[in-house]
Amino acid sequence: PRAGPVESKNEAAMSELVPEPRQKPVVPMKPMGINASLLGYIGIDTIIEQMRKKTMKTGFDFNIMVVGQSGLGKSTLVNTLFKSQVSRKSSGWNRDEKIPKTVEIKAIGHVIEEGGVKMKLTVIDTPGFGDQINNENCWEPIEKYINEQYEKFLKEEVNIARKKRIPDTRVHCCLYFISPTGHSLRPLDLEFMKHLSKVVNIIPVIAKADTMTLEEKTEFKQRVRKELEVNGIEFYPQKEFDEDLEDKTENDKIRQESMPFAVVGSDKEYQVNGKRVLGRKTPWGIIEVENLNHCEFALLRDFVIRTHLQDLKEVTHNIHYETYRAKRLNDNGGLPPMTVETEENHESNL
Repeated sequence: PRAGPVESKNEAAMSELVPEPRQKPVVPMKPMGINASLLGYIGIDTIIEQMRKKTMKTGFDFNIMVVGQSGLGKSTLVNTLFKSQVSRKSSGWNRDEKIPKTVEIKAIGHVIEEGGVKMKLTVIDTPGFGDQINNENCWEPIEKYINEQYEKFLKEEVNIARKKRIPDTRVHCCLYFISPTGHSLRPLDLEFMKHLSKVVNIIPVIAKADTMTLEEKTEFKQRVRKELEVNGIEFYPQKEFDEDLEDKTENDKIRQESMPFAVVGSDKEYQVNGKRVLGRKTPWGIIEVENLNHCEFALLRDFVIRTHLQDLKEVTHNIHYETYRAKRLNDNGGLPPMTVETEENHESNL
């Protein structure tokens, strides 16, 4: 029997009330973790060994700058860090020699090899820094030198026929030596770090820490940290460059406890309890440079060389150099700076 008009109306009303069942959205399958034991060993982990072999063949550059007034043991400390005479030791100024009127910059290169790994180390010394009566703007030649190295790298990078491996003369680390006064930082210290922390990785160190008692040293370190914070001076490792929680935890400890490293340098060996140790002889005994109860040299060495050397290089390349590069290209209207070769080609085309 045919449905009457009333029934068809009801059906229409029902179909309006009951929505059609929606199709479930297709959920993409999760990538399954491959069980290596079932399918056998692939060998992804060998990439680490491949990288190690490549680094051993080519070696790497590391450029460290030391800044501070004369007599703070800068050369001795660098020699102690790398366990060799890598920095010229100036035994004070001779009568014939005059203190340089302006800051001179001396770069000395060495190749150090250890465990089959070659490091081309360059130590950049800055004689004359902070030694004048008027030290106004004496940080300028240092900033100029740092920027010149960025410029040199940039010009090599934008060459059409660029080298496969650009020689790296960029300053990866600047050790800034603070005088162990026990009082506060000098205006020159603050001025230098304020200007230069934007272009280079600064690691502040308190020199000749054996001239202070343990209490004086602890108080001075806290005072220096406070002054740097109040003046908005960021030293390495900078907070904003911590990549993950592990980095942050490790670096916070360094920032809040170790910095600035209170150090003693020495390239002389002494016999202590039947062992040969690097130390400084005093009337009351031998200060062992690598003994953490005596000074923080071992902490500084481990930080600069054993845990953060690669990071110092990366922050220099990815942050400081990138900032310089972006500014240069921006100032040049987005064009790369002209190199000598391209200038010559440009002239020959005219």
